[in-house]
Amino acid sequence: MSTSIQYEKEWLHMAADGDELAFTHLFHAYKFKLYGFIARLTGSPDTAEDVVQDVFLKLWKERKSLREVDAFGSYLFRMAQNHAINGFRKMAREEVMRREISAGDLPAYSTPQSEIALKETREILHKAIQQLPPRQKAIYLLSREEGVKHEEIARRLRITTGTVKNHMIQALRTLREQLSQHPHSLEIILLPCLVFPFC
Repeated sequence: MSTSIQYEKEWLHMAADGDELAFTHLFHAYKFKLYGFIARLTGSPDTAEDVVQDVFLKLWKERKSLREVDAFGSYLFRMAQNHAINGFRKMAREEVMRREISAGDLPAYSTPQSEIALKETREILHKAIQQLPPRQKAIYLLSREEGVKHEEIARRLRITTGTVKNHMIQALRTLREQLSQHPHSLEIILLPCLVFPFC
């Protein structure tokens, strides 16, 4: 067994026991390789940063399982790839429903009940958007209604891309909470939550 693999095994066992320094060693050993892999996969440096952070955060939360990992590199890259793919699926669902709610288009499984539900949902969403704090509202509308990328929003508003992301996260969380208070207007059109953006 090479020295690097031996160290890695030790770090995994130590991290599984809650050793933050050992976990930090694992993070620094793989963060750039993982970032490069995800950036090539997604074509987005911002997404790559998010995936790296999310994956290592999940690893730390589930650190006890690290003791059972044999090939950490393969395990880590597979985990990151799955995370990125799930992110693409979520964004696709979000885009489909955003367009349906904004334009009033009905899904293929439309019924009279779903038309009513969609109308109610659109009204609830519109009201919730209007109640967002001014900066969150502006960023949300630029992103979702006008399709402006985060980098361009940041340039227009003279803030960082990270700040744009944080405002979007907060806005989406608020909208999800508002919509969750009206389950009867959503249950028909969601079916098993195939296209709703905040699930």
